[in-house]
Amino acid sequence: MISEKWMQIANDDLSDVYLLYGTEAYFIEETVKRLKRKLNEHGETEIITFDLEEKSVDEVIYEADTIPFFSDKKLVIAKNAFFLKATEKGKEKIMHDTVGLEKWLQSPSPTAIVVFIAPYEKLDERKKITKAIKQSANVIEATSLQAHDLKSWVLHELKTHGKTMSEETIERFIEFGGTDLVHLQTELAKIATYVGETVEIDTETVKKLLVRTLEQDVFTLGNAYFAGNKSEAIAIYHDLLKQKEDPLKLNALIATQVRLMVQVGHLKKKGYHAQQIAGQLKVHPYRVKLLFDNPILYNEEKLLQTLNDLATVDLQLKTLNINRDRILELFLMK
Repeated sequence: MISEKWMQIANDDLSDVYLLYGTEAYFIEETVKRLKRKLNEHGETEIITFDLEEKSVDEVIYEADTIPFFSDKKLVIAKNAFFLKATEKGKEKIMHDTVGLEKWLQSPSPTAIVVFIAPYEKLDERKKITKAIKQSANVIEATSLQAHDLKSWVLHELKTHGKTMSEETIERFIEFGGTDLVHLQTELAKIATYVGETVEIDTETVKKLLVRTLEQDVFTLGNAYFAGNKSEAIAIYHDLLKQKEDPLKLNALIATQVRLMVQVGHLKKKGYHAQQIAGQLKVHPYRVKLLFDNPILYNEEKLLQTLNDLATVDLQLKTLNINRDRILELFLMK
C-alpha cells in the first residue's frame, strides 16, 4: 500500500533508489514532495531533475555518484523512464545504457536518492532492466483508487482543510470533478478557501465552483440524453460550444461513453460485479459504478442504435457543408 511507503518516508526509512510507475499523477507528485520535505528537514537539499526522453541515464548515474556540496544526500529525479516499457524497435527517442544501469543498481550511491518515474500503465516485465530495477528499488505503484478509497481520500483532504461534506455531496463532487486526483485536490483547496470559516461544504457550492472536466460534462450530457431530458442535454452542449469544444470531438466522446455502456451492460448480464468489470475493461472503477445501476444498460438495442446514429453524425460532420454545431444538436433533440 502506498500509505505504508509514505509512512516509511515519514519515519526516515529512506531507500537509495525508488521506482514510481503508473498513471495516477497525484501519487507520483505526492511521493516526490514527501521525499523533498523529508530531506529538507536535514538541511538544504540539492535536487536535480532529468528527462530521460532527452538525457541519457548515464548522466543520472554520474550525478548520483557525484558527492553533494550542501547536504549529506541529494535527490536525483529521472522522469519518463520509457526504457522500462515496451517500445517499438527504432522508435526510441534516445538510446540508454541499460546494462550499465543494471550494474549500478547492484551498488547505488550512498549519497543520493534516485527516483525513476515511469508514468505508464504497464512496464515490460520481459526486459532485464525492468526486472533489475524492480528487484533493487523501492517500488511504488501509482494506480487509480477504487470507488470506496476515492471517497476516503476526499474525506482525508477535507480534514486537512478543516472542512466536511455530506456523503451525497462527496458523490456529487467526484461525479462532477472526475477521478484525476491532482484536479480534485486543486478544486478542493479552491472551494475550501472560498467558503472561508464555514465548515460544511454543500452540494450547491460544489456545483457552483467546481471546474468540471470535459469527460464529466460529456458523461452528464449522455445521461441526460438517455433519460429523455433534452433541455439539460442541449444546455450542456451549448456550454461546451461556448468553451470552443469541437462537435466532432464531442460526438466521438459520446460514442466512447455509449460503447462503455454496452460493454458494462453485457458484462453485468454475465454476472460480473462493478469492480470485476472495471478490471476487465481497464477503466476507473468509479466510472463503472456511476453506470452500473443505470436502467439503460438493459436496453442493448437502444444503445446499439444510438451508436449507429452517432456514426451517421460523425459522417455528416466530416462531409456536409452546413452548420456543424447544428448537426449534433439535432441528434440530441431526437
